[in-house]
Amino acid sequence: EHRTGLYLYLRPHPRANQRPGRHGRLFRDHVWGDGLNRIQSDGVPRVDLDVNGLAIFIASVAPEEHIDSNPSDPHLGLDHFGFRVDDIDGAVEDLRGKGAEIYVEPRTIRPGVRIAFVRGPDDVRIELLQRDGSGLIEP
Repeated sequence: EHRTGLYLYLRPHPRANQRPGRHGRLFRDHVWGDGLNRIQSDGVPRVDLDVNGLAIFIASVAPEEHIDSNPSDPHLGLDHFGFRVDDIDGAVEDLRGKGAEIYVEPRTIRPGVRIAFVRGPDDVRIELLQRDGSGLIEP
């Protein structure tokens, strides 16, 4: 069974705090339903929401990550969204063959986890995520 997840990362903003729990509660209480507070492997808090089987992960950007608070890419506060895939290399080559611009080639970010980024419509960054099966988030 393949599980699809959507990752939402909170960007630094002059008037916003980076509390994923607060945002997760807002989504849980006003939009969807079940939400679980989690700690990611990098120690950053995250809220996992289950929306009819679609996992939505709301997390702050890790403190050591440098992110320009005024990014040059056009967006309205959503840094990127992601899709989990079983074969990241195959997915990237398939998208490249269809004319997609690969923003970041597939790379390993930690054992068992590989990511790549594709430039989507209107320059939205789309993450592809492949996990080897260890440390999966269960609903």
